[in-house]
Amino acid sequence: MPLTRDFKQTVVERVRREPAFARALLDEAGSLFLNGDPAMARVVLRDLVNATVGFEGLASATERPSKSLHRMLSATGNPSMDNLAAIFDVLRRSLQVDIEVRAA
Repeated sequence: MPLTRDFKQTVVERVRREPAFARALLDEAGSLFLNGDPAMARVVLRDLVNATVGFEGLASATERPSKSLHRMLSATGNPSMDNLAAIFDVLRRSLQVDIEVRAA
């Protein structure tokens, strides 16, 4: 019997069970991006996409190929600002939240 669970599956289950956790992941992705850690921000966004709209749903909503979105949200991906904004917008609407940025 395995003693650990698959991390990605754990994230998916928690996002579906706790909307506040999903919102916290979106907030964390934005904070990581704005604070100079885009690689980790992409990883968090990828996990959030997998747990919510899925890459096919994201592709449909953004009118971009699913494979391109997968590459963009890999640790070594390099999405343009337009693509990143589109991804954040889809997730924001899916989670029914507004994004507000404040300098601290």
